[in-house]
Amino acid sequence: MKHPIKPSSHPTRRQFIGRGGAAALAILAGSRLQAAPTASSDFLFLEAEGFDDHGGWELDQQSMDQMGSPYLLAHGLGIPVKDATTQATFPAAGTYRIWVRTRDWVAPWKVPGAPGKFQIRIDGKPVEETFGTKNAEWHWHDGGLVEVPEKASIAIHDLTGFEGRCEAILFCKDPGFKPDNDPKTLNAFRRKLLGLPDQPTDGGTYDLVVAGGGIAGVCTAISAARQGLRVALVQDRPVLGGNGSSEVRVWPEGHTNFEPFKHVGDIVNEILPPTPELKGSKNAKSSDYYDDAKKLRVVRQEPNITLLNDHRAIGAESEGKHIKAVIIQSTRTAERKRLTGAFFADCTGDACIGHYAGADYEFEVGNNMGSSNLWNVLDAASEEQVLKCECKDKDALTAKFEEGEIEQPFPRCPWAIDLTDKPFPGRGEYKGGGMPGAKPGLDQLGGWFWESGYDKSSIDDIELIRDLNFRAMYGAWDALKNVDKVYPNHRLGWAAFIAGKRESRRLMGDVVLSAKHFLDGVDWEDKAFPCTWGIDLHTPHDDFDDGLEGEEFIAIHSHGKGYTYKGPYWAPYRCLYSRNIDNLFMAGRDLSVTKDGIGPTRVMRTCGMIGETLGKAASICVRKQTSPRGVFEEHLPLLKELMNIPGATRRE
Repeated sequence: MKHPIKPSSHPTRRQFIGRGGAAALAILAGSRLQAAPTASSDFLFLEAEGFDDHGGWELDQQSMDQMGSPYLLAHGLGIPVKDATTQATFPAAGTYRIWVRTRDWVAPWKVPGAPGKFQIRIDGKPVEETFGTKNAEWHWHDGGLVEVPEKASIAIHDLTGFEGRCEAILFCKDPGFKPDNDPKTLNAFRRKLLGLPDQPTDGGTYDLVVAGGGIAGVCTAISAARQGLRVALVQDRPVLGGNGSSEVRVWPEGHTNFEPFKHVGDIVNEILPPTPELKGSKNAKSSDYYDDAKKLRVVRQEPNITLLNDHRAIGAESEGKHIKAVIIQSTRTAERKRLTGAFFADCTGDACIGHYAGADYEFEVGNNMGSSNLWNVLDAASEEQVLKCECKDKDALTAKFEEGEIEQPFPRCPWAIDLTDKPFPGRGEYKGGGMPGAKPGLDQLGGWFWESGYDKSSIDDIELIRDLNFRAMYGAWDALKNVDKVYPNHRLGWAAFIAGKRESRRLMGDVVLSAKHFLDGVDWEDKAFPCTWGIDLHTPHDDFDDGLEGEEFIAIHSHGKGYTYKGPYWAPYRCLYSRNIDNLFMAGRDLSVTKDGIGPTRVMRTCGMIGETLGKAASICVRKQTSPRGVFEEHLPLLKELMNIPGATRRE
């Protein structure tokens, strides 16, 4: 996996003006240079992520390891989003060739149309070329020659609201220069342009570095901090909670606080809001239900935690089988830091730290559980729903409602999955799949079972998986609105653009927990966290995959005989640390389990309890100068003692 170089949003770094920049340009151009730049070459380089104002565009970092950078996404659900804008100063007024790094996101499926169209506007005037219309891969789209003043306003202007994407803009005085698209070459170019040092700066020394700010990582950090450890918590999104945040909106499942360790679950319940009294699925509901502010507030109240949100772990420094430090990078400024630690907790879900450090892991592409991008719809004829709308054009929607304009047309989407003559949950009275107990119709749209990526890598192919989810959503809504002619006053209300993953790398520990352990009721001496969720594994639903081979987007889950066990089932501590890296813990879905063992352990309240126990084990490692394995071999009674104290307890 490539380590990305991310652009800067710092005022002195969000753009680079080159005069006499032949060496830097040569790095970017590489072997594809058409005309070698001279020492008089002038250019302006703008990272979209570093624009002064992102407008209605979203910052998407989830696939930057593959394509080299975060980018801006026009996630408007079919309504064009507000411009992203910045002020630029050129080396001089004159003629430049403009290049835009982008892609046609539906091109991998060879379908008609290019829905991610956008313009670049200079002082309000659009460049003649329309972008986002070519190439299935990330590339530099040639925008032709443009005349510019010395100072100008630059805008990325969305034309459709259908997931256009822009990563960078390059203005080049030399019309024969063609930028290279190789991520490694391009990343080196970025660092040079941003004026960033080759080596990361010192980010501090900690007892425990926690990578990943989902429920597992947050609970790990809080638990360890309350035991007196100096903790760094690294999260690559602006909010905490991962799948349980307002960005993804998978409701945290699992039950807490069981004997013999009734306080395991205290911290989970402290950071999560109470379960709402809702009928049917609790997923994809209003952001209020997920209470991101509560998680942030609890973490920030802990003086021993250094919170580094909007930072992504991009590497690890190891000495033999021992991690010395992790390298993190800001998704906003591109600055890198080196976090030195005594112990490390991989709560990334994708086992990134373990992977960088050479930890043993298992992950095979094929027959995987899919990833979801949940979504919901709203009735524009309902004043309550209009007032609560989270859509980007809420002001316009409210104004139209007040004027009595409530009909919500939706364009045909020939580039989406063609569901003209296919069933899907939410269409008609079909009850063959979807959420058990939910009514036919709108209740069946956008739930957990709308997922894809069963035959793809949830690491390397996550942009493709997410985009297939988009094509399914837009195809279904197109079919309902324009083929079935139903829901004339409804519109898409919200959809996740960050994918909710279920399965990825699993780090191997001294115990590899399997479904058979649950079914056989194996009793472990090192009980660490209780499991109450079934052996819940997802596969494509046969009722919906006819003619959609490779594009399946509805799941069925395993249940019934052979998938239930007597609970709560206390899983062992020995699946919470690496078997070959001596100072690496893991919590969350990347813990030490088999492919079927992940079913009962991956739900978020359970992952949070893993973090609670892990944080206390880490404190023993520091106090007793032992290893994670040493906690089991030499200090298991002490771990049990700590598991029996309330989660709010702070070590003096």
